[in-house]
Amino acid sequence: MKRPKLRKASKRLSCHKRFKIQRKVREHKRKVRKEAKKHGPRKSRRDPGVPNSAPFKEAILREAEQRKQQLEELKLKQKEARQKESAKKRKLEATKKDPVRLEKKRAKKAASQPEKKSPKIEDKNRRKCLCRELNKVIDTSDVLLLVLDARDPLGCRCPEVEQAFLCSEGKKLVFVLNKIDLVPKVNVEKWLQYLMNEFPTVAFKSSTQLPDSTKQEKRLNKHSSHTAISQVRTCTGDETLLKLLTGYCHEAEKSIRVGVVGFPNVGKSSLINSMKKIRACPAGQTRGLTKSMQEVHINKQVKMLDSPSIIASPSNSALALSLREVMDVETLQHSTTLADPILKHCEKQQIMLQYNVSDFRNSLEFLTLLARKRGLLKKGGDPDTAAAARQILSDWTGSKVSYYTCPPVMHQLPAHINSQTVEEARQGFSAEELAKDNKTTLQDVRCPTKASSLVFQSAGLTLGITEENDIEEMDDDDVIEEKTEDEVCGDEDAEQDQTTNTNVEPVKRPGAGDPRKKRLQKPAKSSVTVQSLDLACESHEDDTYDFNTDYVASATISLDFA
Repeated sequence: MKRPKLRKASKRLSCHKRFKIQRKVREHKRKVRKEAKKHGPRKSRRDPGVPNSAPFKEAILREAEQRKQQLEELKLKQKEARQKESAKKRKLEATKKDPVRLEKKRAKKAASQPEKKSPKIEDKNRRKCLCRELNKVIDTSDVLLLVLDARDPLGCRCPEVEQAFLCSEGKKLVFVLNKIDLVPKVNVEKWLQYLMNEFPTVAFKSSTQLPDSTKQEKRLNKHSSHTAISQVRTCTGDETLLKLLTGYCHEAEKSIRVGVVGFPNVGKSSLINSMKKIRACPAGQTRGLTKSMQEVHINKQVKMLDSPSIIASPSNSALALSLREVMDVETLQHSTTLADPILKHCEKQQIMLQYNVSDFRNSLEFLTLLARKRGLLKKGGDPDTAAAARQILSDWTGSKVSYYTCPPVMHQLPAHINSQTVEEARQGFSAEELAKDNKTTLQDVRCPTKASSLVFQSAGLTLGITEENDIEEMDDDDVIEEKTEDEVCGDEDAEQDQTTNTNVEPVKRPGAGDPRKKRLQKPAKSSVTVQSLDLACESHEDDTYDFNTDYVASATISLDFA
C-alpha cells in the first residue's frame, strides 16, 4: 500500500494574531524605557586612583606612569616594525619585476662585504703570534724546562731555542724526559745517562687523570695501596723536579720563573697540571692547543710559564714535519703523505702486529687495510685512507703507541753547545742525587718491555723557528717558487705554440679560393694517394714523437680531378 504524503504546517498567521504580537512588543519596549528613566543614565566606571592616605603614593603613581610609557613605546615599535616589513615586501616585489635593479643590489652587497683572508695569510699570522708568545717565555724565564718525549728525545730537541736561551748569562736549562711509561726502562736509563752529559735531566710521568677528593676514591686507594703508581694514573718525578728548582731558588736567593717549552704533544701543559695538582692549563691530544703564555703559581718560590709549541722549520725531514709540525690533524687534506714517513722508519712485521693487519706492499695498501679493519668507510663502502692516516698521526703523537729510539753510541756535543756551557749547567745541583731520584721514579713506574714496543729510527735534531722574520722569508720563498714554476710552464707552452704556428703551412686546394669555380665544377671521382705518415718506421729511427717536425706538411697529397 502506498504511503500517504504528510503535509507541512503552514506559516501563515491570521491578522488578529499578528497585530496582537506587535502590540505586546510595543508595550514591552515602553516599559523598559520607563524603568530606564527612573534609574537615570548609566555612569561609566572610572578608576578612583590612589587615595591620599595610602603610603608610598608617589612611588606607585610613578610606576604607573612608567608602565604606561613602556606600553606606548612598545606599540610604537610594533607599528614601525610593521611599516618596515611592508616596505621590504614592496621593495622585493619591485626588484623581482626589475632584474637590472636586482643585479645592482647584489653587486653593492658584495662590494660592502669585507674580503675574506686566504688560509695562507691566516696561517702566517697564527705562526707569528705563536712565535711572539714563545719569545716572551724565553725572555722572562730564569730556568727553562725543555720537555722531551722519552720515545724520541733527540727529535724533540730544538737547537735554535737552546741557543737563544743560553745566550743570556745566569739562566739554567733543564731537560724533562716525559712519557717514560711508554718506553722500556733500559732505554730510559740509557737516554738519562746520555743527556746528563750536557744538561740536568729529570725523568717524569705526567698524571693523565687528576685525583678526586671523594670518599669512594679514598676507600679505593686504601684497598689498592699495593698497586703500582702508573695504574692509578698519578704523577711521578714531580718531587725530583721541585727539589731541583728549589735548589736554583736558594742559589739565586729569590723566587724564579720557570718556562716550559717544547714541540707539540710532548706534555708541557700536563707537566704544569701535574706539578700544581689541579687542571690549571688546557691539555689535550690536539696540536697547538696552548696559544698564549700562562703563568701558574706552584708555590711561593716557583712560578711556571706555559708556552705555545715550537714551530718546526720547513727545511726539516718529512718525518720531523709529520710528528712535530703545529697543525690540526682533523682538518688535514693530504694526511696520507704525512703518515708515509712514519711507516717507513719502522719495521714492517712490528707494524703488522701492532695494528693487527695482514701483509702489505706499500703505505697506501696498509691504510686501506687499516680503514677496513676499523670501519672507516666512505659513501659507497670505499675505505677512507685519509681518516686512517689521521688516526696513525694521533696515535704516534699521543700516548697510544709505545715505541723507542736508541741513543747514539758515542756522545758528541752539538754545534750550538760548547764545554763551557756544560760546566756552567752542572753548577747548582748534585748529579749523584739527581741520578738516585731518577732511579726511584723509574722503580715506581710500570714500563713496557722491548717485545711489546716498536723500534723507531730517529730523524735527529728538529730545527725550529724563533723569529718572526724567518716566517716572512719562508712565505716569500714559497711564493717565489710557485711563480717560477708558473713562468716555466708558461714559457714552455708559448714555445710549443710558436713552433706549431711556424711549421704548419696552409694546404691550398684547387678551386678553394673562388666560390664560383666550386659551383661550376662538376663532381667527379677523385683518386687520393696519401703516403704513410709514420716516417719514423721507414727510417728505422726511435719511436719517440718529435713535436718540432710537421708530419702533415711533409706528406704528399695528390688530387686528380676529371
